[in-house]
Amino acid sequence: MTLDDLAKLIDTRKSADPDSSWTAQLLAKGPEKCAEKFGEEAIEAIIEAVKGDPVGLTSEAADVLYHLLVMLAARDVPLQDVLDELARRQQQSGLAEKAARR
Repeated sequence: MTLDDLAKLIDTRKSADPDSSWTAQLLAKGPEKCAEKFGEEAIEAIIEAVKGDPVGLTSEAADVLYHLLVMLAARDVPLQDVLDELARRQQQSGLAEKAARR
């Protein structure tokens, strides 16, 4: 499954019955709860990275990507917008891009 496939699946859950889907339940709780859950998963991924556990990090990284997409969906931000922003940033060096944000 690609990130695009997952984003499309998550988008279909926005109108699903919360009793039928974890994603629908999370989305029904609102963008703030989606953001909170993303933060929790990011911290868990950091812990696995610091521990040096590649299996744990792989699992947590999958959770981070999923919850990032849920958070984006909760705020109606298409994955393609994020990919377009990454493509735009690729046009310059990372150092130049970072300096431009200041």
